[in-house]
Amino acid sequence: MIETPNTGTPAERPVHTAPTDPDPIGRRAQLLTTEHWSLLATRSMSWNEAFARTSMFLSVLSAATVALALAGPAMAFGEAFALFAVIVLSVALFLGIATFIRLVQINNEDLYWVTGMNMLRGQYAKLSPGVERDFVTGHTLDVEGIARSFAAFDVTSSPSPIHALITTPAVVAVISSTIAGVITGLIAHALGAVSQGAVAGGIGVFVVGVIISVSYGRREARRYIARAIEMRIPNADAVDGDPTPHRDGRPRTP
Repeated sequence: MIETPNTGTPAERPVHTAPTDPDPIGRRAQLLTTEHWSLLATRSMSWNEAFARTSMFLSVLSAATVALALAGPAMAFGEAFALFAVIVLSVALFLGIATFIRLVQINNEDLYWVTGMNMLRGQYAKLSPGVERDFVTGHTLDVEGIARSFAAFDVTSSPSPIHALITTPAVVAVISSTIAGVITGLIAHALGAVSQGAVAGGIGVFVVGVIISVSYGRREARRYIARAIEMRIPNADAVDGDPTPHRDGRPRTP
C-alpha cells in the first residue's frame, strides 16, 4: 500500500492573505513625491531645450549677418548678392519659424507641468492639513494658484500687452517676421520694384508675420489651457470615495 500524505481538511489548510500596508499614507506621499520630482525634471529639460533652440537660432542669424557683410562688398551688392542674401536668410527664417513654434509648445507644456505639480501639492495638503500655509508656490488649480507657482501675479491680475512682447517666443517671432520682410524686399527689388515699393512690401510681410505668430500662440495656449482644465476634473477636492464633480463643479451622481 502507498500511503498518501494527509493534507488535512480544507478548513485546516493555511490561508495566505495579502500583506497589508502598515503605512498607506506614507506610501502615498512617497509615490506623490516621486511624481513631483519627475515633473520637475521634465520641466527642467524643457527649459534647457528652449534655451538651446533660441541660442542656436541667434547663432545662425549672427553667422548669416556676418556672411552677408563679407559677401556684399565682394559681390558689389549686385544681383548675385541679392540671390545669395535670399538663400542665406531663408535658412535663418526657417530656423526662426521652427524655433518659435517649439518655444510656444514648450511654454504651454510648462503650464501643463505646473498644473500637475499644483495638483500634487493639493494632495499634500490633504495628507497633512495646514501644510499649505508653508507653500511658496500654489496648490490649487485656479488662476491664482497657477499664477502663484509661476510668480506671475502682476501678469494675471493686471495683464499688459507689453508682457506679450517680451516673452522669448514673441522676440523670436518678431525677428523671424523681420527676416521675412527683408527677404520680401530683396525679391521685390530684384524683380524691378522701386525702393519705396520694396520697403512697403517688406513692412507688410513683417506685420502679417507678427499677426500670424500672435494668432498661433493664442490658439495653442487655449488648447493647452483646455487640457489643464481636463486635469482638474479628476483632481476635485473630493476625498477618497467621494464622487468626482462635473466640469461645472456639480457632483456626479452614481
